[in-house]
Amino acid sequence: MEYRVIKENDLFLLTDESGNITEKHQYGLGLYAKDTRFLNKLNIKINGEDPILLSSKADENYMATILLTNPHMENDEEVILWRESIEILRKRFINDGVLYEALTLKNYSPKRISFSITVEVDADFTDMFIVRGFQTGKVGKRTGQMVNDQSLIFTYQGSDNLSRETYISWDREPAKVTETGEITFDFTLEHAQEEEVALTIRPQIAGENESEILPMTEAFHELRASYKQWNSSTTKVKTDHETLQRLITRGLSDIRVLLSDVGYGPFPVAGLPWYGVLFGRDSLITALQMLPFNPEVAKGTLRTLAVYQGKENHPWRDEQPGKIMHEIRYGELANTNQIPFTPYYGTVDATPLFIILLTEYVKWTGDFTLLNDLQPNLDAAFTWINEYGDRDGDSFVEYHQESSKGIANQGWKDSADAVVHRNGEFAKSPIALAEVQGYVYQAKMGMASLYQAVHKHSEAKLLIEEAALLKEKFNEQFWMDDLSFYAIALDQNKEKVGTITTNPGHVLLSEMLDEDKADKVATMLLSDKMFSGYGIRTMGEDEAAYNPISYHDGSIWPHDNSLIILGLSKTGKQQEANKVMQGLMQAAEHFEYDRLPELFCGYSSELGKPVKYPVACSPQAWAAATPLTFIQSLLQLFPDSPSEEIHLNPCLLDNMNELNVQGIRIGKGILSITVKREGAQTIVSIDENTTGYKVVSSSGLQRSNR
Repeated sequence: MEYRVIKENDLFLLTDESGNITEKHQYGLGLYAKDTRFLNKLNIKINGEDPILLSSKADENYMATILLTNPHMENDEEVILWRESIEILRKRFINDGVLYEALTLKNYSPKRISFSITVEVDADFTDMFIVRGFQTGKVGKRTGQMVNDQSLIFTYQGSDNLSRETYISWDREPAKVTETGEITFDFTLEHAQEEEVALTIRPQIAGENESEILPMTEAFHELRASYKQWNSSTTKVKTDHETLQRLITRGLSDIRVLLSDVGYGPFPVAGLPWYGVLFGRDSLITALQMLPFNPEVAKGTLRTLAVYQGKENHPWRDEQPGKIMHEIRYGELANTNQIPFTPYYGTVDATPLFIILLTEYVKWTGDFTLLNDLQPNLDAAFTWINEYGDRDGDSFVEYHQESSKGIANQGWKDSADAVVHRNGEFAKSPIALAEVQGYVYQAKMGMASLYQAVHKHSEAKLLIEEAALLKEKFNEQFWMDDLSFYAIALDQNKEKVGTITTNPGHVLLSEMLDEDKADKVATMLLSDKMFSGYGIRTMGEDEAAYNPISYHDGSIWPHDNSLIILGLSKTGKQQEANKVMQGLMQAAEHFEYDRLPELFCGYSSELGKPVKYPVACSPQAWAAATPLTFIQSLLQLFPDSPSEEIHLNPCLLDNMNELNVQGIRIGKGILSITVKREGAQTIVSIDENTTGYKVVSSSGLQRSNR
């Protein structure tokens, strides 16, 4: 990874490996809050020269640690600093809207040394969409800077009439501070002596975030405490499968750094560096993946998205009543309506996914109170599905872009070339995607089961009837006899878009497919055409649009695979699910920090290692949560609070002998399970079950004495 990124809530820092923000860098380095860059320069110099990078890591997510040293310096044959005389340690973290950075300088020379450290800073207050080259537009202007011995403040007046400031302070007397953003500190150190200077950088918008800045040690302890609380509230996994153990640890840590809260509970943002905001589809799927580990994430996601649910017909934002949003932005261009992301609603799948997450959340937790609280949102979502989503009354939910600055393809594969016929022609909208019909079916059947539990029998009956009609029509119009597979979509003429893709794989989880067709879907997905050895490709080899380097037409997306894995488990195809898991774990071993990226290229595993996609986000929420779905899949764990049952049928990977999962929150209690391989047998022990629910399994279960 050629950058370093740390985040806490809605503030994130993107630097190069040396910890610097260099101007006009291709990655758009900077300190960002509310889609505005509050620092576009943050460099350090020793005696006016660039230090040499020794090591750089941000594996803890909440803190980056960078080690540097000085180059050799001499003047007219007089040595100023021998090379590698000074160790420069940069440690930084974010807490409560403030970036903290400590520079620790240590003298490894045998004698006393004097030198200077200069911190160079600047703030351009550029909107993220302009930084990334997506938009131009009317913007505000810098209004100056204020300088004294303890602080430097850059100020900006936006075209949205909001003032923005970057407030920089330090705890050591400087030798010099300039209005152009150079802060110089002089040091004189004896042999082995070390000294520190700490800086704090706080973005402010319209006077907000003016609370007292904590001392650095206190701020760090507060941040660490929040991580400890997160770890204590999540399900614990211990396994002898070392790769899976590392992936679980990494995934939970990455999800924590990606959590944000705007007042309605925690939700995962989509990913870093560029998608650190609420996303309908991404946040919902990540929360769904997280259910066995921390259902509070689902609750916060549902409550937050409910607040932003569509209320009117607004073509500029692709908004309709009841529709769940796609993406929200807070920068200058959004605030002045130059882009439609306030929020933007151009997603066809977030609305049924909202219902699915709500139904699954209730099945895991038995929390019917949230269902009652969100009933108006639920009703509006179903109205959108049946009236606005189904544009022509054919039972299928379609999308069509209305906004001039919106997104053309509005499923999860949202690049312009993602929905393509077998002859290479792009499909034209309105487009009905295969997986979206599965989501709608799952939403209606899931909610019908909850309605039955609370004696809303007429509502349940109507949903079951609508779902049955959808299933019938889906099999009639999407199935391709000649390929024994489902089309990715129907185009504006109701013609099948017949390219072989992963989209129908998501329908396995909905349980909408007849057994024979589910078998054929699984066979195709695990064939050499689709399965690279490292995962299932988004599009099959030899298709007209197949390209292993493309974003959506042949690459491998871990989250895409995770939904297929859960679907394979749900339909009793556990060996196939295990094969996909093994492939993804083999791939993960080749990525930094054992972190599955947003996506990687679809080349065969015969190359010996996965090929990185050039600009994949890392960490990405639904990729981080993918290994967590492996645990649910291996346990084949599907709770049903309304019936007070827990469906469980554990199966270990071939190279795995033990899986211990402790503290799974189900209903009002917890479930803890140990699965061991003893010879040819798999022994399953229920270590603890305080849920009051009956465990239903085709495996032989035994209660341990622990």
